[in-house]
Amino acid sequence: MNLSNFGMDSITLAGPLESKLSASKAAGFSQIMLWAKDLAGHPGGLEQAVRLVKASGIRVTGIQVMRDFEGLSGALHEYKLDIAKNMLQVCQAVGAPLLMVCSSTSSHASGELPLIARHLAKLATLAVPLGVRVGYEALSWGRHVNQYAQSWEAVELADHANLGVVLDSFHMLANQADLDGLQDIPSDKIALVQLSDFMWRDIRSAEERLETARHLRVFPGEGAHSKELSDLLRRLDRGGYRGDYSFEVFNDDYLQLSPDIVARRAHRAAKWVTDQVLRRSLQVRQPTAGHPTMA
Repeated sequence: MNLSNFGMDSITLAGPLESKLSASKAAGFSQIMLWAKDLAGHPGGLEQAVRLVKASGIRVTGIQVMRDFEGLSGALHEYKLDIAKNMLQVCQAVGAPLLMVCSSTSSHASGELPLIARHLAKLATLAVPLGVRVGYEALSWGRHVNQYAQSWEAVELADHANLGVVLDSFHMLANQADLDGLQDIPSDKIALVQLSDFMWRDIRSAEERLETARHLRVFPGEGAHSKELSDLLRRLDRGGYRGDYSFEVFNDDYLQLSPDIVARRAHRAAKWVTDQVLRRSLQVRQPTAGHPTMA
């Protein structure tokens, strides 16, 4: 594993799209996970944002995030399907190979697993001609699917080659997930692994879960769950996962710092994963002139 396996998530960095791309590249990262709003909200519009990303030379890990998609019916389902088609077009435009779908929190969504699986398979089929894969993530506060094992059950039931599961360490740690189930997921069905930690051992309420998830995550190696995170990473590595890792770190403090400073913290986290957890030497890209890579 080397730095090319790791990327920033744009939600972690302050500033406009240009500064997020620049900071990521300066720290030695060659990929970035973008949110659709990064592109749609660009002052020059979507087309200019796409040109900017492509000119940066940074690979797009994927696009976030399709919410409350599965398990709906009637007009709600048709509405969400239409939104999903537009999201897939954004993926295609910017060259993103993955569209992330997080488990529904809607009270209008059914928890019937076969229906969830059918809807995910439908979306995966729509994504095929656009060259985009669909990844399904269990939110720790999802209404029906809130454990990674449940998201894998839905993906397995859908049985679609273009559909995989997204594993998010925050949601797994917050729900004290049993990691033994990871051995049941083939490595090629893991579409992406998102990494973060948090600063206290226990989540004591639903409100604290949301507050921590959206405002107070930290990078791997900075939080209170390094032992559990190390176990997760080693299990994935032993299971043959060689795909991408994205640092999805929602943190209000980081948004008050220069993107360059935060990107260097991410580089330190990548070194923690490779050198200390996986016991490998981190091979890095040459840093951009004037921006030395953090050791």
